[in-house]
Amino acid sequence: MKLDIYLNFPGNCEQAFNFYAQQLGGKITLMTVHEQAPPNFPKEWAEPILHAVIEIGGTTVRGADIPGAENMRSAYLTLNLETAEKAEEVYAILNQDGEIFMPLAQTPWANRFAMLRDRFGVSWMLLNQE
Repeated sequence: MKLDIYLNFPGNCEQAFNFYAQQLGGKITLMTVHEQAPPNFPKEWAEPILHAVIEIGGTTVRGADIPGAENMRSAYLTLNLETAEKAEEVYAILNQDGEIFMPLAQTPWANRFAMLRDRFGVSWMLLNQE
């Protein structure tokens, strides 16, 4: 058994996955667009994503563009980072135009820990236990 993650995006799935591939070293293995967008999709979505797959750090993340998709509220993708320097680098990348819930800092349980939502509405925990 293997658990994957599926994320719904409000029209920016392709942009988000390309960002994660470029900035986090992810590898996009599938990016399929709707041949014809369903009638309930916003007209400005020129080529909405039907299904996308990216591998990030050994984890499969799947996604799609879905009308009415909302930001993640009670779930976080957690990145375990090998060094404090890498945690600081990824924190700087993901918090651009995002929302910080807990700034990157040393905590009783981690050398570096942060909680934030990126500009695509995906919530992240960053963890370095060096």
